[in-house]
Amino acid sequence: MHANCVGGVIFQSFMRFMGGFMLEKQQDAPMFRSLNQNNQLVSLADYAGEKNIVLYFYPKDDTPGCTIEANDFTALAGEFAALDTVVIGVSKDTCASHTDFINKFGLKVDLLADTSGELCESYGVWREREKNGVKSMAILRSTFIIDKEGVLADVMYGVNHEGHAQEVLEKIKNLGKPEQEQSEQSEQTKQPENEA
Repeated sequence: MHANCVGGVIFQSFMRFMGGFMLEKQQDAPMFRSLNQNNQLVSLADYAGEKNIVLYFYPKDDTPGCTIEANDFTALAGEFAALDTVVIGVSKDTCASHTDFINKFGLKVDLLADTSGELCESYGVWREREKNGVKSMAILRSTFIIDKEGVLADVMYGVNHEGHAQEVLEKIKNLGKPEQEQSEQSEQTKQPENEA
């Protein structure tokens, strides 16, 4: 076995021990089944072969950053739907909390209640953090794009909520296109700025 392989195994083992393993692009998405805001069971299998999934994890309902993120995804809900994509948020809040959050802001996304933390653990987003010198466990704001075949098309850990929904939409628009074609499109959209 190569040293890099051994090092990678050791690093992954250390990250698992620290509660911080990371999923990678092109892996099969971990299976999930959880209740949404309406106490209905939602699973990865529900969308197999039919829809892409944007699965985004956020720390807590009705907090400033989480509200901005949910509102931004809601504002783009029609565009995601037109691209055969569902947007699903996940936190450890209860179904009742999710219902209140959705009603308060008129959100158009499903929210899963991962009260056991099992879903957070399987996606590697339940992490130790330090705030004001106090260590605690919390959800690391992260987003996973799962294609219709159940494969992780993109993995984004530790995202900033500002502009994130638009960034994810652009990634969905490029889903299935070769990477070279994606980078050429990106360069074309930047050119007008450079010419000005």
